Amino acid sequence: MSDIDGMIDAVITEDVWGRAFNDLGTSRSILRAPHAWQDREKLLELGSRSRALVVRNRTQVDRQLIEACPSLRVIARAGVGLDNIDVKCANEAGVVVVAPLGANAISVAEHTIGMALAAVRRTVELDADCRRGGWERTPGRELHGGVWGLLGAGATGRACARLARSLGMSIVAYDPFADAEKLAQEGIELVEHPALVAARADVMSCHLPATRGTAHLINGELLTVMKPTAVLVNVGRGEVVDENALADALETGRLAAAALDVREVEPPLPGRLEKLGNVILTPHIAGITTHSQDRIIEVLADNIAAVLDNRSATAAVGTLREARS
Repeated sequence: MSDIDGMIDAVITEDVWGRAFNDLGTSRSILRAPHAWQDREKLLELGSRSRALVVRNRTQVDRQLIEACPSLRVIARAGVGLDNIDVKCANEAGVVVVAPLGANAISVAEHTIGMALAAVRRTVELDADCRRGGWERTPGRELHGGVWGLLGAGATGRACARLARSLGMSIVAYDPFADAEKLAQEGIELVEHPALVAARADVMSCHLPATRGTAHLINGELLTVMKPTAVLVNVGRGEVVDENALADALETGRLAAAALDVREVEPPLPGRLEKLGNVILTPHIAGITTHSQDRIIEVLADNIAAVLDNRSATAAVGTLREARS
């Protein structure tokens, strides 16, 4: 559906939908184009007629796209990572960028804890063994009494820490932007270098975004610092982990196990990690549950309506809360 002038209030370029968008559609024109992210020409054409773009992480909202959208007022990110959006360019163009920060924190935290538990108890390996007719009963390990290390202490990291504490673990974190006093109130010890987390952690979970400063932060040098019994869980961005260095550590026994929800390239080509029994892999789904998606879509729909009605966005992540006409 579009206006008489061909304009569309909101174009959804990936597989994002929910009741809140149905409700928004009663008063606004919404076009669902879940594969538009794959077709650059189509994306540019739809964008040129849109007032709002709704994207996940595969739509590249770069300067070319933003400049091709003269009527664009708001970019709504269905998730928390912003590495696929040129926020600086959006700010310059007067376009509001909104993201539901924290809306999927519980989902990510539960998935992180679940993968860590599966790794230390070798659940996936033992399931496969039982299906082959085996009955291996090698003891696993407990998390209780151990140290959970965080790389990144934002909403998902802190939610993970709360669950880890409920298992009887102590928490240590690295985050150059975090407030030590506030984290201490949540029982999280903040340290000044990732190696100080790696050296102490029985489980180290990564919640970092992809930036120049975090690219391959988890490399061979950092992995060498970790305990040989430790587990690495990555629910942040795949680019943070040097996958070849990780495979080396896992193959040589310098690291007990890894659980990866995100990869350097998505979807990845089968490689060394896929062949290892001490690796658990999931398809970038930690933050995707029916509950989190409902929360995310409600935030996005509310903020799209606000910006298009010339009101302030409540979930703005750029410098603008209202679009410049």
